[in-house]
Amino acid sequence: MTATSPTPHLRRGFGTREALALNISNMVGVGPFLTIPLMIASMGGPQAILGWIAGAALAICDGLVWSELGAALPGSGGSYHFLREVYGRESWGRLLAFLFIWQFVLSGPLEIASGMIGFAQYTGFLWPGMGAWSARFLAAGVGALALALLYRRNASLGKITITIGIGTVLTMAAILVLGLPHVQFAQAFAFPPAAWNFDRGFFYGLGSATLIAMYNYMGYYDVCYIGDEVRNPGRAIPRSILGAIAICVAGYIAIYVVLLGVVPWRQAEGSAFIVSSFMARLYGHTAAVAITLLVLWTAFGSVFALLFGYSRIPYAAAVDGTFFRVFGRLHPRKEFPHVSLLTLGGVAMVAAFFPLGAVINALITTRLLVQFMGQAAAIPLLRRHWPQAQRPYRMWLYPLPALAAFVGWGLVFVSSGASYIALGLMTLAVGTGVYFWRARRAGYWPFVMKSDGMTPTVTAS
Repeated sequence: MTATSPTPHLRRGFGTREALALNISNMVGVGPFLTIPLMIASMGGPQAILGWIAGAALAICDGLVWSELGAALPGSGGSYHFLREVYGRESWGRLLAFLFIWQFVLSGPLEIASGMIGFAQYTGFLWPGMGAWSARFLAAGVGALALALLYRRNASLGKITITIGIGTVLTMAAILVLGLPHVQFAQAFAFPPAAWNFDRGFFYGLGSATLIAMYNYMGYYDVCYIGDEVRNPGRAIPRSILGAIAICVAGYIAIYVVLLGVVPWRQAEGSAFIVSSFMARLYGHTAAVAITLLVLWTAFGSVFALLFGYSRIPYAAAVDGTFFRVFGRLHPRKEFPHVSLLTLGGVAMVAAFFPLGAVINALITTRLLVQFMGQAAAIPLLRRHWPQAQRPYRMWLYPLPALAAFVGWGLVFVSSGASYIALGLMTLAVGTGVYFWRARRAGYWPFVMKSDGMTPTVTAS
C-alpha cells in the first residue's frame, strides 16, 4: 500500500494584521513626494487639499466595493478573479478579464515608470546641472537596474522588498517628526484670492487633483490579489482595506500640511524635489542630502517591488488560458516568468521618457474603465445572480457606495483631458478587437466550434 501525498494548496497565513500591513505597504510609496506640486498646480493653491479629501471619499466608496467582492469571492487574482466570476467565466467575464490584463500591460508599467521618473527628479537635487535628456536616460536606467536584479531566482526577494520598504517609513517619519514643530498653519492654508470661485476651472482642477490623489491611494485593495491565502476573509479583507485607507489618508494629508507649512505653496508648486527643499529650509544642505537619499531609496524600492509583483499578473492569466500563452513562459533554468517581466520592464523604460503628469493621467485612464467601474457595476449583479450565497460582508448603505464609486471614477475619467480619454477608449477598443480575433480562432465565447470541430459560430451569451 503506497502513501499518497496531499494535494498542494495555498496556506491561509494572512490574518487581519498581516493583510492590513500588506495593503499599507502597497499604498505608501514615493507618490506623495512627487505629486504634491502637481496637485497644487492643478488647483492653483493649497485648496488642492480638497483633492486629497475627494480622493479619500472615492477610495472609501471603492474600498466598500472591493470589500464585498473580496469577502464573497475570496480567490486569488483580485479584479481578474472578480470580473470572471461575476460576469460569467465563459461569457462577458472572459472578455472583461482579458481586457483587464490587456490594459494592465500598459497601466502597470506606467505605474512603475512613475517611480523611475521620481528617482530622476530627486537626483536633480544632488546633480543640479543634470539636463532633461540625462534625467530621462537616468530614469530608464533605474528600470534597467531593477530588471537586472529581478532577472534571477527569487528566493531572497521577500527580504529585499522588506529592506527597501523601510526607506518609505523612515522618509515619512522624518518629514512628520522633524517638520511638525516648525509648521506655520497660516502659510499652509494661505489661499489665493480666487481659490473659492466655484466655476468650471475650479471643478476641472478638483477632478485633476482627485485623479492625482487616487494615484497615491492606489493599493488599498492588494489583499484581494491573495484572497486564497487570507484567514477568515469575510472579516479580514474588509477590515484591512478600510483600515489601510484610513491610516494612509491621515498620513498623506498630514504630510501635505507639514510640507506647505514650511515651504510656501508658490515655491512648492514648481519644485521637482519638494522634500529636499523642505529639509534644506529647516536643517540645511546636509540634512537635505540625507532625506534625498531616503527618497531615492524609496523610489527605487517602488520600482523594484512593483515590477516584481506586476510581472506575475499577465503570467497567471496566460497560465489560466485567458491571455497570450507567451506570457506564461518560465525561464528554463531560473524558473521565473521572464517574458512577462521583460515586457513590463521594457514598456516601463519607454514610459520613463514622458512627463510625470502625463504618465499618471495615462495610468489612471487606462485602468479605471474595466477594473474600477466594472467592479462597481458588478455589485448589483453579484447580489442579483447569487441572492442566497453567503455574504460574510455587505457594504454599508447599499447601493449608494457602489453608485458613488461608479460615478466618481467616471468623473475622474472625464476630467483627465481629451487626449487621455481617447487613450483609455482606444486601448479598450483595440483590446476588444484582439479578444474577438482570438476568440474566433480558438472557438470560445462568443464563438463555439460546430460538431465537425471546424466552423466557429456565434452563440448567445
